[in-house]
Amino acid sequence: MAKVIQIIRGDITSLRVDAIVNAAAPELLGGGGVDGAIHKKAGIELLEECRKLHGCKYGEAKITNGYNLPAKKVIHTVAPKWYDNSIENKQELLENCYINSYELAIKNNIKTIAFPCLGMGVYRVPIDTGTKTSIDIAFEYEKYFDKIYLVCFRDEEYHSYKEYYKEKTEDR
Repeated sequence: MAKVIQIIRGDITSLRVDAIVNAAAPELLGGGGVDGAIHKKAGIELLEECRKLHGCKYGEAKITNGYNLPAKKVIHTVAPKWYDNSIENKQELLENCYINSYELAIKNNIKTIAFPCLGMGVYRVPIDTGTKTSIDIAFEYEKYFDKIYLVCFRDEEYHSYKEYYKEKTEDR
C-alpha cells in the first residue's frame, strides 16, 4: 500500500496538489518566508482575494484560490508566535492550525494537500514541538486524503520530520 504521508524537502510553491497550506501572518497580506513566497508566485489576485477575508486569527484557517500556483487552492492558517508571552495555549493554537486546515480541506473535497513546517520559521515554534504536532495530526487525518505532503524547507526540519516519522511508523 502506498504511503499517504510523505515528507519532502523543497519548495511548497512548486507542488501540483489540490491545496497547499500557507503559514500566514494574521493580516493574510503576504510577508516573509513561506507566506511571501506563496504570494509572490500566486500573483496579485491572491492578495486581492485575501484582503476580502479580513485577516485570520491564530489557529484558524481560511481558503482561497491558488491563481498562478500549480496548487488549485491555498489554505491560510496562522501559527502562534512562540516567543510572544502574551499568547496563551500556544500548543493548542498550533494544533488547531493543522486541524482546521485539514477540516477545511475535507469540506472543500481536497484529496492532495501540502503543509509547510507551520510556525517553525520567524514565529519560533521549537523544532521538536512543530515536528510532533505536524506528524501526529497528519496520522489522524490520513484516511481522508490520497496524499499528504509535509514539506520542509530547511535540512534541520527535514531530518527531524524523517526521524520522528520513522519512530511513529515503527510503532504502527
